[in-house]
Amino acid sequence: MGGLGSVWLVHAETGSFEVAGLVTGSFAVAETLMGPQTARLMDRFGQPRVLVALLCAHAGAIAALVALTLTGAPPVPLMAAGLAAGATIPQFGALSAARWSALLHGRADLTPAFALETISNEVAFLLGPTLAVLMATQVHPAAGTVLAGALVVGAGMTFAALRRTAPAPAPDRTAARGQRPLLTQNFATLLAVNLALGVFFGSMQVSVSAFAGVQHAAAAAGILYGLMSAASLLACLAYGRHRRHTPPADQLPLILTFFACASLLALLANSPWQLGFALLLPGAGVAPCIIVSSMLIESVMDRSVLTQAFTWTNSASAAGIAVSAAAVGRLVDGPGGP
Repeated sequence: MGGLGSVWLVHAETGSFEVAGLVTGSFAVAETLMGPQTARLMDRFGQPRVLVALLCAHAGAIAALVALTLTGAPPVPLMAAGLAAGATIPQFGALSAARWSALLHGRADLTPAFALETISNEVAFLLGPTLAVLMATQVHPAAGTVLAGALVVGAGMTFAALRRTAPAPAPDRTAARGQRPLLTQNFATLLAVNLALGVFFGSMQVSVSAFAGVQHAAAAAGILYGLMSAASLLACLAYGRHRRHTPPADQLPLILTFFACASLLALLANSPWQLGFALLLPGAGVAPCIIVSSMLIESVMDRSVLTQAFTWTNSASAAGIAVSAAAVGRLVDGPGGP
């Protein structure tokens, strides 16, 4: 909601999508780069202590972005405010995953807990953009940004107050032993998996929209995304309900193989309804891949860097989305486009 709300706010006040893109891009870059750094502080000093300071800074950054935009500030100050807002937004998905791990480490309930977390994220990504656009277009251009900031700060303060579920601060013992748990082959593999997931999401966002436009059914793009998300939600529910005896490390190659093969079906589609059916299968592979990846992070990473690990994988996915969306967009606009 934050990024999309800022697009509508800045464009409404400046009339420029270029400036809106620069501000939103600044937000996304800062979020991607600074998220793991704030997570490192939370691993060291505890979530509640760092969250309160971070949320206060985020509230100030959002207020500055709205005020600067409404008063006609030039692009550079707007980008600076976007950078500050992105740098101070907590990575709640990673923080929540770390709490589940602290509560249920070594128990079978951890798998359905991560499934529940994935369902929450899917619902948020379905409802958030719609709510942000409705607020910005029907209430006020700044309403989407303000609501997003209010949700982050209000819900974040409530989250920080739940100290009973917060992981205990963990001094980084690995550095003293000369170990670098974030520079291991296991973690590099998990980063690559999440980067690939981001590439899938980013390329689908552009290519599905382009396909729908060529088929003179641009409005159907939202329905196609919805079908894929619905398949992911159903797969998430099914995966979370059933116990598995196969270790997550053995499940991941099978899920990735299914995911890769299922994605090729979209190449055979010649109409929107065919593409919709073709997207159901890869959609069903998304949630299990995310859940198993979370299980592996929880099981192989040192407890002192757990929040950082979850945040870095989120950043890898975000980087995959950004790079693939730009690359596929260029291919679509080129001579061999859709």
